Amino acid sequence: MKTKSKWFVLYFFALTLSSCNTMEKEVEKKKETAEFKVPVDYYKLDNGLKVILSQDKTAPTVIVAVYYNIGFRIEPKDRTGFAHLFEHMMFQGSKNLPKGEFDKLTTSNGGVNNGSTRFDFTNYFEIIPSHTLEPILWAEADRMKGLNIDQASLTNQQGVVKNEVKVNVLNQPYGGFPWLDMPQYANTNWYNSHNFYGDLADLDAANLEDVQAFFDTYYAPNNAALSIVGDFEIEEAKTWIQNYFSAIPAAEIPDQPDISEPKQEEQKEFVKNDSLANKPAIALAYHMPERNTPEYYAMGLLDQILIQGDNSLLAQKLEKEKGYTADVNGGINYLGNMFNYKGPMIWMYDLTYDTETSRADVLNSIDEVMNNLKSNISQETVDQAIVKLRSQLYDDIGGTFGLGRADLLCTFALFDDNPERINSLEDEFKKVTPELIKKTIDAYLIPKNRTILTVNPLLAANEKTQS
Repeated sequence: MKTKSKWFVLYFFALTLSSCNTMEKEVEKKKETAEFKVPVDYYKLDNGLKVILSQDKTAPTVIVAVYYNIGFRIEPKDRTGFAHLFEHMMFQGSKNLPKGEFDKLTTSNGGVNNGSTRFDFTNYFEIIPSHTLEPILWAEADRMKGLNIDQASLTNQQGVVKNEVKVNVLNQPYGGFPWLDMPQYANTNWYNSHNFYGDLADLDAANLEDVQAFFDTYYAPNNAALSIVGDFEIEEAKTWIQNYFSAIPAAEIPDQPDISEPKQEEQKEFVKNDSLANKPAIALAYHMPERNTPEYYAMGLLDQILIQGDNSLLAQKLEKEKGYTADVNGGINYLGNMFNYKGPMIWMYDLTYDTETSRADVLNSIDEVMNNLKSNISQETVDQAIVKLRSQLYDDIGGTFGLGRADLLCTFALFDDNPERINSLEDEFKKVTPELIKKTIDAYLIPKNRTILTVNPLLAANEKTQS
């Protein structure tokens, strides 16, 4: 019996040790799984083109994204809306691919393509089946080499863009509110405060010489980033990129104008009359800390604490407690996210409310939240904000077949020469302490750094008068 007991103990000990080792391995495996890491292969061609490859074999699709380091923030002063107009021109055909053929190349293979103009970049992207990667790279290189620019195409796209302005802004209730309006009110520097959608007269004034000069100046490989995300072979993609893009000549990129924004020293308030609106609306904006500073990351968490989600402080106050509105909208950079911009930025939120509710009541409730904000900041609050932000970040990175990943890779390459930043974002937010958040509140979330824009609903006033 003693011998059997001895061997039983040894056997039990061995099983326990094996079980512990297995559990440790499982813990390590789970830890590795939880630490999501985006694969990044970054290099540059001799002509300056920045290339970022990120392989993901999850689905047989691939994204090609080309980002040019030119947005409407630095478009010509007498050509408002020109950067956006030029985005449309990039779909008008190139040297070897006539108008309409680029769309056919993607859609006939089950893919999609699009483009957009933002504060600091203009982008073009395709989401396609993996086997069509090579022809799409050829097509992107062909239009980077040179556009098929003619008066008929320019006249046509001037009409398209002017109609877009009329439909989306001029003839729409709350048109341009607050995404187009607020930068014009909150900012001082023309480059940050002009009408980037374009004045109709400026759009009409654009000519072929403007288009050609803009293309020659900004649409060069040394002013661009190319990312490929999805199901592809790295070495094969590098060969195609070398073949199609390497011979495109670099251009002399002009020095960027001064886009800095002077410090706001007093609260600004404006009213916008809207003949199509039937309810009042209000937007509040604060100038952001400089990008990539500790306070910048603190503002990212304050955004989560104040306006993102049903448990945010302003949603709880204005929606749940007071019932003034059904939805508080907001964020850092209304035309993207808190990462894909380079120059000065505002943090902003907006809401509509019933005509029976006074503007003063809404502002008093907002001020109540803001005045008590620091007392609500604790380590638990910060941790909860990080969880929310992580979820949003992972949604952005994985969304639309990986388009969010391509977006961050390109913008981090253009603005920071470091697309690997995508893998350190969460760590930067984890460095934020309650003390840093309170310091950021004292420096930035204060009345003198605030701009308030109110929509006066003339349609509601007219209806009330008629009744």
